[in-house]
Parts: sequence; C-alpha cells; structure tokens
Amino acid sequence: MNNQSAAASQALSAEVRNPSIVTEHGTGSGGIRNATIVTEHRTVPGGIVLWQDGRITYAGPHEGVPAGLRQAAGQALDGSGGLVIPGFIDMHVHGGCGHDFMDADPEGYKAIAAFHARHGTTGLLATTVTAAPEALLRVLEAAEARQRADRLAQTPTGAELYGVHLEGPFISPKWPGAQNPAFIAPPTAAWLEDWSQRFPGLIRMMTLAPEQPGALDVIAWLHANGIIAAAGHTDATYADIQTAAGRGLSHAVHTFNAMRGLHHREPGTVGAVLTDPRLCAEVIADGLHVSPPCIQLLTRLKTQHNLVLITDAISAAGLGDGDYSLGGLDVVVKDGAARLKKGGALAGSTLTMIEAFRFMVREIGLPAQDASALASGNPARRLGLYDSVGSVTEGKLADLLLLDAGLNLHQVWKRGQKLL
Repeated sequence: MNNQSAAASQALSAEVRNPSIVTEHGTGSGGIRNATIVTEHRTVPGGIVLWQDGRITYAGPHEGVPAGLRQAAGQALDGSGGLVIPGFIDMHVHGGCGHDFMDADPEGYKAIAAFHARHGTTGLLATTVTAAPEALLRVLEAAEARQRADRLAQTPTGAELYGVHLEGPFISPKWPGAQNPAFIAPPTAAWLEDWSQRFPGLIRMMTLAPEQPGALDVIAWLHANGIIAAAGHTDATYADIQTAAGRGLSHAVHTFNAMRGLHHREPGTVGAVLTDPRLCAEVIADGLHVSPPCIQLLTRLKTQHNLVLITDAISAAGLGDGDYSLGGLDVVVKDGAARLKKGGALAGSTLTMIEAFRFMVREIGLPAQDASALASGNPARRLGLYDSVGSVTEGKLADLLLLDAGLNLHQVWKRGQKLL
C-alpha cells in the first residue's frame, strides 16, 4: 500500500457516532424551505421539511405547515430550489479514506463513517471479506467496541453503524472474485451461533454460495435468527437458488458480479435473481461493474422494493489511484477502477453513494424519487429500519440530504444535526 498510509494520515479526524440500531438521543432542530421535498409517496416542489429533537415534524407544501410550526418554518434554511432526500444507507461497504473494516480498528471505523457521511451516507453495514474466523471475530469485537463507545456520544459526526455484513467465507472457489481463496471454508452454523450469542444483533447479513454442501442449513439458521441470507460469489444454478429461497435466502450481493450468469437454457444465479421477487438485488451503479443496459433491466424487473444501490467501496475510496490491499490481496487503482494486481479481477470499488445516486438519475434515467428509494428506502426496509429511517416522513429521524439542481451534495444532517 504505497500511497495509502500517507493519504490515510490526512483522513477525517472528527468524532463519529455509529451505534448499532438507530439510536434516539440527539436534539437537532431546524428545517429546509424552498426546496423540492422527496417524501415517501410524492415529490413536493417548493416545499418545506421541519424537524425537532432529531425527528421530522412536517414534510410537504409550505402552505400546509401547522400553526404551531410556522415560527420554525420562518427560520428554516433556504434550500434555493434544491432537492431534499433521505440519507443514503449502504449495505455493502468495506472501507474508505485509507481504512478497511478488516483492520478491526474502532478508530478506523470512525474515519470510514466520517468519509462516507461526507458523501451522503447516514447509515451503513461494516462489510468483511473472506478471512480466517479469528480475523472475522476481531471485526465483530471492534464493531461492538465502536458502538459501545459511540452510545456515549451526544453529537453524530458520521454514518451510523447498523451492524456487520459478513461477505464470506462460505463462498464458491469457482467465483472468488477479489476474495482470498485461501480462506474459503465449508458452510457451518457453528461460528455464527457462537458469534450471535457473544454479539447479539450485530450480524445483519451474510453472503454465501447456496450450492455449497451445508449451505442450505446455514441459510435456514440465518433466516430463523433474523439475519439476511445473501447469495454471492456463487456458482448456483437457477434450481439451486429457488431451493435456497425456499429455505430463507432473500438477497443477492453485487448482482451480475461474481456469480453464474444468465443462459437461455440455464438461467443460473442471475436468472433467478432477475425473476424471483423473493430476492432483493444489490447493484454497483458505476457503469464499470454492470453495464447501463443491464442496470436498466434490473430496474424494470425488480420493482417490489427489492433493488438497492451499494458502493462495495474499499479503503481506496477517496484517495485516488495507487496501490492498496483487500483481504491480504494486492490491489491497484487506476482511473478510479480497483483491480487485483494478479489476474485483474475487479476488487470492490471507489464509488460513493452520491455518485451511485447521480448515475441512476443521469445515466439510467430514473426520476430522483425512484433513485432515492434504491439508495435509502429499500435498504432501510431490508434492515427492518423503515419505521425510523429511509424516507422524508413525519415521525422519522431527520437523516436528510440537501442537493442542488445539478445533484451536487451541499449539506448532510444526521438526526437533525448538521454533518456537512
């Protein structure tokens, strides 16, 4: 990592608050007027959103502001005709700004959360790579320690850590992608049972190959314990995925990448993900991992709140081209694309959520309201947090973004308190 250490030394040093499940304390109050408000069910041009004690008290037309909130409305920030959307939620992110969640460093977690908050992410899952069980245990310990320390903080300054996404090690050796094949292991629930007892509620999602011997039992265990079972790095056939969905599989990571592709006589993993409404699909919307026509195909087929934007960002995000590492494998970033030095496989991304959101609007042609659902509402639903976050709705936490007409990010609020 020739340039990583130097760049990381310039990383954000602000305190970051990232508790486990949508914490309540915080007293942010304020508002934004003269902006297009993207609410849960409609878009309101020239609207206003108000919040008090960290929760939204009104979102809609200016003329509809209740009498008791009119004084607050008069003091609201002028949005200058911009766009107000809910904060992004990234379910699949490995790091950023020179830090990796696999480093198992709570201070590094703060820097990652601060970096991604500067690009609109207000909640995320700390994502691992395929590694030895003792390395994964250290990640869980560090995530719990970070959450425990952050619960004492009163002022949020970064994305909230909603939990951990274990990407591997129960994956297919045929589709390792940028995962280290030396650490691929046969599926077993034993580790998960131990970790779930030690860290209740911390593991939110696990990626595995459903066709591997023993995987179906692990999927059933994950489903029974409220953990999202996700297909990824898999050679599963269409029939394999259908069987796994019957046992509780409900998600597919970075769709099209590192999985058996679509064939007209064997639809494969991709065919099952495209056609089965029980499966939520992730997509890395950077135009590199998946072509725009295939992303358009996803948006046409996955219409039941079952498509989400992710970054799959690695430590190189925010640092520019150079040499890095992912899971012990050497990675080179050139022109923003991260690839393994050996073999050239794509190795995560340097994407941010605001860039993914813009890509969906500018290149794919989605309305901002629909792109917002993919980046905020749908991941909130997946994580069981939609009652509290994921849309600009009265009663929900004021996790908000203000964009200008060009979709440039201007301000970020977490629980009504300004981060950017």
